[in-house]
Amino acid sequence: MKYFLLTVAASTLVLAGCQSTSTIDNSAGRATVYEDTRSPGKVQGVGVESQDIMAVTDQMMRDMLSNPQLMNREVSPRIIIDSQYFTNESSSRINKNMLTDRLRINLNRAANGRLTFVGREYADMVEKERDLKRMGVVDGGTIRSTQATAGADFRLVGRIMSLDAMDAQSQERSRYHQITFELVDLELGTYVWSGMYEFKKSAQDDIMYR
Repeated sequence: MKYFLLTVAASTLVLAGCQSTSTIDNSAGRATVYEDTRSPGKVQGVGVESQDIMAVTDQMMRDMLSNPQLMNREVSPRIIIDSQYFTNESSSRINKNMLTDRLRINLNRAANGRLTFVGREYADMVEKERDLKRMGVVDGGTIRSTQATAGADFRLVGRIMSLDAMDAQSQERSRYHQITFELVDLELGTYVWSGMYEFKKSAQDDIMYR
């Protein structure tokens, strides 16, 4: 009987030990923390990050607003700013629309009517609505009808380029970025404005950008 009780006790201890080691910790994790988009965050790498996007678009906006060929015209020039001719030739993964959209929106707000922006990427949508109006399916709206949609005077083009280096011993990585922005005259094909932004980053270990 004594031997039986000892066996049961030992078995109970073994089961208890197994249960304690297999228990999953369901305690709550760290709460989400909002970070300053203009400063490097807790997760950093050598790619293009939020502070870089904001810095480059702010600088390009200021430079365009100070360009007399754009701002001193009697009639507001029409400009297309989208990512169609803005290419990423760098080793960084980035959504190009984040750069072109932020530049266009902030420039549109700051220009206060001195620049007119043409939404060429939505041309199909505009044409469909124009067809419905002219067929009498819908009324003419409150804006006067025009013979054609707006043509543009200038269009944004540009590139994102990079140069990478890595120390084989320390595994430290560095990446130099060069981002160019230019406005092309859509009649002559000449450049009426050019801007460039450069930065270089180093890190012990790179991170994955998505």
